Amino acid sequence: MDRVAVLVMEMQRGVVGDLTKFPELVEACARHDVIPNTARLLHAARAAGLPVVHCTAAFRRDRAGSHTANCPFIVSLLRDPAHMLDGGPAVEVLPELWDDGDLESRRHHGFSPFTGTSLDMTLRSLGVSAVVAAGVSLNLGIPGLALEAVNLGYRVTVVTDAVAGIPEDYARGVLKHTLSLLATRTATHDLVAGWA
Repeated sequence: MDRVAVLVMEMQRGVVGDLTKFPELVEACARHDVIPNTARLLHAARAAGLPVVHCTAAFRRDRAGSHTANCPFIVSLLRDPAHMLDGGPAVEVLPELWDDGDLESRRHHGFSPFTGTSLDMTLRSLGVSAVVAAGVSLNLGIPGLALEAVNLGYRVTVVTDAVAGIPEDYARGVLKHTLSLLATRTATHDLVAGWA
């Protein structure tokens, strides 16, 4: 029997919250009830004794470890010297999703929560062999999480109504044509019912 952990990707104030620079992503989350669905998912996971890990992103003020001239998206983000600074409010997990018993795995480089972090070691120390993925985005973060997790030997489930991406048709395409090859896809309701 797999030991499951829930990985919540970048559900931070500066990504999908009140300090966002990505209004279209916030709108996509609202259309699909991603935040309330994720809150339900996490409540059920905690009640079932499953670990919850918030996979967050931040930049150091001096940008050490984050300069990636090979990635146009990161280059554009780093043009704003105040964007997602370590220790600032923008990097905080949405308060409605955080619980004091949760874990956090923060990265300063790249798009996968596994690269350059201790996430894999943390999960293995907890005896985890399967991960449930929620959060943003279907453009980069969720596919990166799923691909790396599979490469590391984890079984992956993506919660289809607790993830979002833009534009809408592209996000649906990623779920159908990419994540279906890597992960089981399921809805919040079904996981919550199973954990109960």
